[in-house]
Amino acid sequence: MNNFHLTIITPEKTFFDGETTEVIVRTTEGDIGILANHISLVAALPSGPMKMRKEDGTFRVAAISIGLIKVGGNRVNIFADAIEWAEDIDVDWAKRSEQEARDRIAAQESEKEITFAELKLKRALNRLSVHESSYKK
Repeated sequence: MNNFHLTIITPEKTFFDGETTEVIVRTTEGDIGILANHISLVAALPSGPMKMRKEDGTFRVAAISIGLIKVGGNRVNIFADAIEWAEDIDVDWAKRSEQEARDRIAAQESEKEITFAELKLKRALNRLSVHESSYKK
């Protein structure tokens, strides 16, 4: 398989900058797989998993918390609010975040608070799902 350059940037740092042969991400229109020389595109990324093929052929999995993907010129750029590798996810913190979000939604305060809590809940559930799925045998 041919390589292409992948850069993943968050507001705080460059999360990844290197070569890969395949990336799979969830867009607002569904999951897409990207290989070398993929057609140019730009797509929105909701909270969801990202898989990147490593040199040994296995995938490294990360949890993306909303973002954007830009593909073109044999380069892929992902801009994400937050992203973390499955093995770095703090499961206890994610579970607490999930419960806090559920409590906020149940409190039914303002529409703004409910919207914020729903986004927080999606992020927490995505993190837990990515962590769990990456460790299933």
